[in-house]
Amino acid sequence: MPRIPKNEIDELKRSVSLLMLAESQSHKLKKQGKDYVMLCPFHAEKTPSMVISPTKNLYHCFGCGAAGSVIDWQMKTCNQSLPDAVKSLRDGESTSSLAVVPAVSGPVRQTLSDLDDDGQALLNQVIDHYHRQLLDSPEAHEWLTRRGLNHPELVSHFRLGFAGLHGVSGEAGILPSPASLEGKRLREKLAGLGVLRESTKQDHFRGSVVVPVIGWSESVNVAHRGRVLQLYGRRTQPDYKILKGSPKHLYLPSPLAGVWNEEALKASSEIILCEALIDAMTFWCAGFRNVITAFGCNGFTADHLAALQYHGVKRVLIAFDRDEAGDRGAESVAGDLLEVGIEAWRVRFPAGMDANDYAVKSGNPEAALGLALQQAQWLGKGSGPGAVFSHETVAESSVNPSSLTVSSPVVDRVPCEQTAAGELLLRSGPRVWRVRGWQKNTVPEVMKVNVQVRDETSLAFHVDQLDMYSSRHRQGYISAAAAELGCDVAVIKRECGRVLLMLEQNQDEAQRQQTENAPASVTVSAEDETAALELLKSPNLAERVVNDLAACGVVGESTNLLTGYLAAVSRKLDKPLAVLIQSSSAAGKSSLMDAVLGLMPEEERIQYSAMTGQSLYYLGETSLQHKILAIAEEEGVRQAAYALKLLQSDGELKIASTGKNEQSGELVTREYSVKGPVMLMLTTTAIDVDEELLNRCLVLTVNESREQTQAIHALQRHNQTLEGLLAVSEKGYVTKLHQNAQRLLRPLKVVNPFAHQLTFLSDKTRTRRDHMKYLTLIQSIALLHQYLREVKRVQHRGAWLEYIEVEKSDIELANRLAHEVLGRTLDEMPPQTRTLLLLIQTMVKDIARQQNCKPCEVRFTRRDIRNSTNWSDNQLKVHCMRLSEMEYLLLHGGSRGHLLQYELLWDGGDGEESHLCGLLKTEEVTGSDSKLDSEKNKLVPSCPEVGAKLENGKPATEQSQQGFMGSQVGADENAVIRVKNKCVVAVAPDVKAVSHG
Repeated sequence: MPRIPKNEIDELKRSVSLLMLAESQSHKLKKQGKDYVMLCPFHAEKTPSMVISPTKNLYHCFGCGAAGSVIDWQMKTCNQSLPDAVKSLRDGESTSSLAVVPAVSGPVRQTLSDLDDDGQALLNQVIDHYHRQLLDSPEAHEWLTRRGLNHPELVSHFRLGFAGLHGVSGEAGILPSPASLEGKRLREKLAGLGVLRESTKQDHFRGSVVVPVIGWSESVNVAHRGRVLQLYGRRTQPDYKILKGSPKHLYLPSPLAGVWNEEALKASSEIILCEALIDAMTFWCAGFRNVITAFGCNGFTADHLAALQYHGVKRVLIAFDRDEAGDRGAESVAGDLLEVGIEAWRVRFPAGMDANDYAVKSGNPEAALGLALQQAQWLGKGSGPGAVFSHETVAESSVNPSSLTVSSPVVDRVPCEQTAAGELLLRSGPRVWRVRGWQKNTVPEVMKVNVQVRDETSLAFHVDQLDMYSSRHRQGYISAAAAELGCDVAVIKRECGRVLLMLEQNQDEAQRQQTENAPASVTVSAEDETAALELLKSPNLAERVVNDLAACGVVGESTNLLTGYLAAVSRKLDKPLAVLIQSSSAAGKSSLMDAVLGLMPEEERIQYSAMTGQSLYYLGETSLQHKILAIAEEEGVRQAAYALKLLQSDGELKIASTGKNEQSGELVTREYSVKGPVMLMLTTTAIDVDEELLNRCLVLTVNESREQTQAIHALQRHNQTLEGLLAVSEKGYVTKLHQNAQRLLRPLKVVNPFAHQLTFLSDKTRTRRDHMKYLTLIQSIALLHQYLREVKRVQHRGAWLEYIEVEKSDIELANRLAHEVLGRTLDEMPPQTRTLLLLIQTMVKDIARQQNCKPCEVRFTRRDIRNSTNWSDNQLKVHCMRLSEMEYLLLHGGSRGHLLQYELLWDGGDGEESHLCGLLKTEEVTGSDSKLDSEKNKLVPSCPEVGAKLENGKPATEQSQQGFMGSQVGADENAVIRVKNKCVVAVAPDVKAVSHG
C-alpha cells in the first residue's frame, strides 16, 4: 500500500469524534467537567481511569498510561494496522451510525522541561509546599507505613509531598488571596500547568501523596537536567471514600517525560523496571536501589530506552504487575530492549499482585523481593545469556504460580568477577560484594578474608576483616552491614552465604589449578643433553666458562667471573660458598652478578631486591635447599643479615613464634624451620661492610681502572653493530647451554686426596673460615669437572657413597683464584683503598722526579690526587681518611684556614699485595698415597698449625714465635713490612688404612 499522506492523517484526527467512536463501541462514559471518564479497555480495572477529552479529541489512561488520538484508539481497540485503521475511519465502516462533527482543537501542551525559569521556579515552590505538608501530616505517614514505604531516607531523597485536603489553593497554601491581582495571576499560571483545575481552581492532587519526577544532573537529555518533568499523585483515601469515577493515579496533563531515579542507571549495569512509582519505591525501601519506573504498563517511553542505552545498562528485570495488562506491557518493553541488545527478564509475582502488594503481604519485603528477582525468567529466545541469576533455576512443577510459596532453587556455581588485582566481585541487586585476600587461604580449613559490601545507589558501605568459617564473625559482620546499608538483616545474611559459597568454589578451583600447574622437574631434550655433555667433558672447561661469560656481555673480569661461576656450582655441596661483589656505583657489579646468574637454571635460583628481618624464617622448609639466593644490594638485606649469617654457617634456620589455634583460639607456640644449604650472592657499594658477613663471603672487587672503562665503552659501541646484534642471539644459545649443563651436574661427594699436604696462612683467627673457603673452592672446581673424573663408590655402614677425587689441576686453578680473591680479602684495607694507595705512590714518585727530591719530601693535596687519578672528591675523602687512620698518609696543616696537605709514609709494595701467602705450590704436591720416610716429618697429634712442618723437634707454636710463617708470593724484598724468606710446606702424615663399617 502506498504511503499515507500526513495531511490525510491530520484531517482524520480533526474530523472524527473520538467520543462518538467510543460510544459506538458500547463503552459507558460519564461526564466529568469538560471531559468524559470510562473503564480503560486496555487493562482490567474497577475504577474508571480512562479520560477522553472532546476538546482535544485525545484519550489518556492514568492507570496503564495508554494515550493517543482517534487513530491510535481505532488501531488498539480493533487490533488493526495503521492503513486498515485509516481506511476504516475514512470509509466510516465502524462509525456508519455516527455523524462526523468537527472537533474543537485546543492548544497542544508543551513538556514541563520547556517551561521558562519562572514556571520551573513555581513548580519547585509547589513541590516544596507539598513536601512540608507531608512532614507535618500523620495521615500521609500512616499511609506510607501501610504501604511499606517507611524508609527513613525515602521522603527526603525523592522530595515526596502531600497535597492535603486543599493543596496549594487552600488557606494553608502558598497562594495569595484570589481577590488580589497576584493571586489571580498565579492561579491562572498553575491552572495552565495543570496543578489547579481550570474550572474550579482546586488543587489537582488534593488528598494525594505526590512524587515529583526531576531530571538528574547527569541525565542523557541535557534539557531535562535539574528540571521538573512531571508530578505523580496517588490518592491516600480508601476506595469507598473516593468519588465513583475519580482516578486514583494522577499526573499533570503535560506529556510524560523523564526517568525517575535515573542516577541508578549509572551506578549499576542491572536495572529493575517497575510499572508504577509506588512499586519502584517499594524496591528502593527494600534495599534494591537500582530501580526505575515506567508511567504505567504502556508508559515505557523513548526517554527510558535512551537512558538505558546511554548509561550502558546490560540487563533489565521487568517487575510489572502480574495481570493481563502487565504481561502485555512487559512483552512490549522486552521487545524494545532486546532489539537494542539489552537483556530482558520478567519478574513474576503471584497472579493479580504487584510489587507493593507482594512485598507487604509477604511480611519480609527484602527476602520476598530478592527471591522474586532471583527467579526472574528470560524473555528472549533460548536460555538467558550471562544472567546474573542464571545459577538459580526454578524446578518445573505443577504448582500454581500464583502461590506465594516459591519452589526451592537449584544452587549451582555462584557467578562472580575477578579483577586484575585478584579481588572477587559478587553483584546482588544494587549491592556489590568485594573480597580481598582469599588467595592466602591455602588450606581448606581457613577462610580469613577482607570483605566489603557497597550499595552503588546510596554509596553506603561496610568493610571488615573476618573469618568466614566463624559463625560469630559472620553474625557480627551481617548485623553491622545491615545497619550501615539500611537493609534487612535477612537480605545481608542470604547474600553473605552466597559470598561464602563463592569463596569455597574459587578456593577449590585455585587449589586444583595449583596442583595441575605444579612445576615439574625440567626435562632436557636429547639434543640439548648432548650439547651440554660436550661442554662438561671439554678439557678446557674453565676457559670455556670464562669465554662464554664474556660472550654474555661482560668485559674482562675473568677471575671474578670464574670465581662467581664456581661459587654458584658450590650450591650442590654441603657447605656452599657465599659471594659479595663490592664496587663503587655504576662500576658494573650488577652486570657481573647477572651474567653469572643468567647461566644458572631458573628453578635453582631465587632473586630478591630486599628482605625483611623475619622473611627468611617463613620461606618454607626446603625452598632454599641447594639453591642460589641472590640479593641485589647488601643494604636491602641488612635487616635479615643475622638470619643470613646463621643460614650460611649452620645450614639451617629455626624460629619459635606464637600463633592462634584455629579450633580453640588459644595462643600456641609454633616452630618454623628453613633448611639449607644455600649459596648466597650479594652486591654492595659500601666500603665498610659488616665484618661478620664479610668473613663469611668471598669478596669480589670490580676493576674500576680507566682501561676497563675504555673496554666497556668499546663493547657498548660494538653492540650497536651487526656483529653486536648477532652476539645477542648467541647469548641466548650460550645461556641455554650452560643452564642445561648445570642441570646435568650431580650432587656428588668430593674427596681431596691431597688435603693433608695443603697449607694455608694461619696468622689470624679469621683464616679459619678463609681456609674453609679455599677448600670449598677446590671442591667446586672438581665438582664442575665431574664428567672428566671417575665416579668411585665406597660402602659405609651398609650404604654406598659415590664420590669423585680432586686432581692437581683443581688445586692449581684454586690457588690462582685464591691469590687474587682471598689475597684481597685478607688485605688490611679494602681493594679500592689499596688501588688509591698505589696510584698515590705513582703520583708521588713522578712529582719527586720532577722536583728532584725524595718521595718523603713531597707534599700534595686532595686536589692534586683528583687531577692525577680523576677520582671524585667524595671517593677521595673516604679513602684518604682511611689511609690516614692506617698511617699510610700523614696530615700536614688543615686547621685554622691552613691548607690540608698529605705526606706518603709508605714506600713498599709493587702491586702484588693481592697474593695469598702460605699456599702449597702444585709442583710440591706428591701422590695421594705417598708416605713420609723419617719420623721427624710426621705431624704430632693436635698440631696447632695445619700444614706446618716440624723441624728439630720444636712444636709449631714455637716456630710461629720465631717467624716461620708462609711467605707472601712475589713479595718485594724492599718492602717496609717484611716476612722471613722461609715458606712452610706441610706433607701428608702417615695414614694407616681404616676399615669402614
